[in-house]
Amino acid sequence: MTKKEESKIILNEISKLYPEATIELNYKQKHELLIAIMLSAQTTDKAVNKVTKKLFNDFESLEAYANAELSELESCIKTIGLYRNKAKNLKNLAIKIIDKYESDVPSTQKELEDLPGVGRKTANVYLAEYHEIPRIAVDTHVSRVSIRLGLAKKGDSPIQVEKKLMKIYHKDQWITLHHKFIHFGRYFCKARNPKCKECPLLEICKMPMI
Repeated sequence: MTKKEESKIILNEISKLYPEATIELNYKQKHELLIAIMLSAQTTDKAVNKVTKKLFNDFESLEAYANAELSELESCIKTIGLYRNKAKNLKNLAIKIIDKYESDVPSTQKELEDLPGVGRKTANVYLAEYHEIPRIAVDTHVSRVSIRLGLAKKGDSPIQVEKKLMKIYHKDQWITLHHKFIHFGRYFCKARNPKCKECPLLEICKMPMI
């Protein structure tokens, strides 16, 4: 079986498991989406949704974040990882968007990555979700799945995994692939106790059964 044939089977089988896979972060406004993605670093989406329920209610605009005391923001998000640094980035991000972009979240990769707390993955997720611009955001789940299924190599950096997936799959598949791989990694091909015995891709998998 060729690598191209394998890659097609991989996406098809994961799509059968998670046909409706989509973003699991809650938001209403575009700045809320960016904030939620930023807060989700090294934290589960479930934990982020718990804190943003109150956060988005208490701070309805970028101006509210910019004018808030750091202690206020820290108090709202203290249950998630790296909350002190994230609170600082949240305030500075709001200030920069207000001052540099007239309170409108920028829509280019370069501008987004220039914002405090926003890296390549966050920018990719935002552009794909809000603007439907083809992107593959590589988090720990996407990376793990890609390596286990032979689409990337152990030790590859997130950007290396991203480039390999972009080369293998058509641009029209990037956004849906991102969501489906995340779901597969989060709920099926988990870091601990993956469901190997139930996996339809066991014969393709490059990792020994756990």
